[in-house]
Amino acid sequence: MAFWLLKTEPRDFSWEMLVRDGETLWTGIRNFEARNNLAAMKMGDYAFMYHTGDEKLVIGIAKIMSEAIPDPTGSATDTWLAIKLVPHIAITRPISLEEIRNTHNLCNMPLVTHARLSVQAVTDDHAQMLMKIGKSYV
Repeated sequence: MAFWLLKTEPRDFSWEMLVRDGETLWTGIRNFEARNNLAAMKMGDYAFMYHTGDEKLVIGIAKIMSEAIPDPTGSATDTWLAIKLVPHIAITRPISLEEIRNTHNLCNMPLVTHARLSVQAVTDDHAQMLMKIGKSYV
């Protein structure tokens, strides 16, 4: 089992929308490094959902329900990928970007060091710390 972080603008797609819908196909990723991270995901992995924009919060944990598939929002010749997600658990205490930046051992997460990357790997140590701070576990 591995951990990931998925960034989303809550106006476009939010944690609440994922909970309401029960599942989604995570599409529209158009960055090569992010695409490679999608390709590395395995069924049963977990992804922290991070709201960008005004919120800047880790808000929930989703479960990866498929290996990467071709992104249906791309053209037939594209190499872009998508994965299926379901909500797993809301973060009891959402974690702000500011708190992550100011927490020893979290301040070196890609969320801080590679801020524009929309799909990021999360180390086991970082995942455990996020779950402990957020009071929510897989």
